[in-house]
Amino acid sequence: MAVRHVQTDVLDVAYHEDGPVDGPPVLLLHGFPYDIHSYVDVAPALAASGHRVIVPYLRGHGPTRFRARDTPRSGQQAALGADAVALMDALGVDRAVLAGYDWGGRAACVAAALHPERVSGIVSVNSYLIQDLSSADHPLRPDLEAGFWYFFYFLTERGRAGLTADARGIAEVIWRRNSPKWTFGPGELDRAAEAFANPDYVDVVLHSYRHRLGHAPGAPAYARAEAALAGRPAITVPAVTLDGTADGNFPPTDGGPSAAHFTGPRVHHRVADAGHNLPREAPGAFADAVREVGSLNVTGLSSFRRDFAKPSPDGG
Repeated sequence: MAVRHVQTDVLDVAYHEDGPVDGPPVLLLHGFPYDIHSYVDVAPALAASGHRVIVPYLRGHGPTRFRARDTPRSGQQAALGADAVALMDALGVDRAVLAGYDWGGRAACVAAALHPERVSGIVSVNSYLIQDLSSADHPLRPDLEAGFWYFFYFLTERGRAGLTADARGIAEVIWRRNSPKWTFGPGELDRAAEAFANPDYVDVVLHSYRHRLGHAPGAPAYARAEAALAGRPAITVPAVTLDGTADGNFPPTDGGPSAAHFTGPRVHHRVADAGHNLPREAPGAFADAVREVGSLNVTGLSSFRRDFAKPSPDGG
């Protein structure tokens, strides 16, 4: 993917763009520990459908850089959502579909909840991803807690040293747990790991997990946004949510547990055999979800759910 750059108020954002400049815009937002190549098949498919496709490296990843040395290297949810809106401002995009998984899905949910006038729809893997920081001390089932071992590792200076020394190795362990049916080669992991060489990667990642578990304060610039997010605001824009049936850490649902958080038109799908890196593992299903969210309107779709058939060999 060829990389372009644009400056926001905080970042010099590196991004890939494809498709017609006058097409309906969509931001494809990657997660941790991944990079923009999660969308290597989704981006050209959407471009061929006439979308203007924008795929940024998130803060702390790849060639994206902070503009000022004294800007806190925050990885909190409000920062991720603000970055998405600031990127749209920098590119002159008034409204866009925001689509993502993991950190990227959280950025989409945050931006849609706080700035619905800027978001024409969202696609979010694992549904509503705005964190309830007040419940940070509430344990999950032991088997689920085991999959989030790195949350607790990153609370420690041992975790900082480990991530600094071997970000690729940590990513491999997480990838295999997150996506037990995904067969990826060492070259794919090497390609993503290039994004982890960013000088701010460790600080941003550690802050993300320390903040969400109540072990680090948020950056002052995002205090107002975090206060709004504490109320778990509803997402009012059209939404397509996806669960992979082979996600190692997030058991698939029928969309019901998160339904109250979506007050606009919403469709939920389960994607057969897909894991947590869903756009890479089932690119056809993810691209279809982006196309679908553009067709939703305010009548009669908020409770409609179905399962995608087993993906074809090309991920469709």
